[in-house]
Amino acid sequence: MMNSFISWIGGKKLLRSKILEAFPDQGTFERYIEVFGGAGWVLFSSERHAKMEVYNDVNGNLVNLFRCTKHHPEALQKELEFILMSREQFFDAKEQMEVKGLTDIQRAARFYILIKESFGSDIRTFGVRPKDMANAIEYISEVSKRLRMVVIENQDFERILKTYDKKDALFYLDPPYYETEKYYPDRFMPEDHVRLKEALGRIKGKFLLSYNDCEYIRELYDGYSIVEVDRTHNLVQGKGKEKPRYKELLIKNY
Repeated sequence: MMNSFISWIGGKKLLRSKILEAFPDQGTFERYIEVFGGAGWVLFSSERHAKMEVYNDVNGNLVNLFRCTKHHPEALQKELEFILMSREQFFDAKEQMEVKGLTDIQRAARFYILIKESFGSDIRTFGVRPKDMANAIEYISEVSKRLRMVVIENQDFERILKTYDKKDALFYLDPPYYETEKYYPDRFMPEDHVRLKEALGRIKGKFLLSYNDCEYIRELYDGYSIVEVDRTHNLVQGKGKEKPRYKELLIKNY
């Protein structure tokens, strides 16, 4: 089991073991599709989930970073060669992301810096903490090998569901959580939760969906199998040594 090379808002590092437990038996699906790919924590949890694997995200900068990591790891590492955990370099990268005419590799390198050096991966504020950037950049080579056979897409979730749906497909979906949409860098509206539910109701394949535990989502997916899980809530300080728990739902159609 390998780690992702980045973190991302809503990443599933802390929950992925429970997500994998909820997967259907290995061999019962031939294609595996991550519809809201993000950092790809579940994707990276296995050497290969299925014969065909697809990573999708609507964020063009994130997808460009994955594509450059897959196809041009050495060029990306070269672009990042002298990067340190530096406030000046972070804000330089932030400004340069707005410059027209950057190559895909130049853009990917700057976006990588924003993710790795920001607070909570918000790509806006500098994270004041030590980090070994040299090791992080070296790890890109391992990630490139893992992505070698992965199809990388940059589409709306409804189009991905239509494109890759078959009886032997498993879709894993980790959409922006209900009433937390504003924290994500990409546009996801309250009505998109309904659009997602309706699109999932039309597929032939299997789906596993992770969501925050709230009455609205429970009612929206009434009739499906719903499993309650929880994890450490890293964004909230607990009293003493105990951190509070954050409740989530795993919803599936099998």
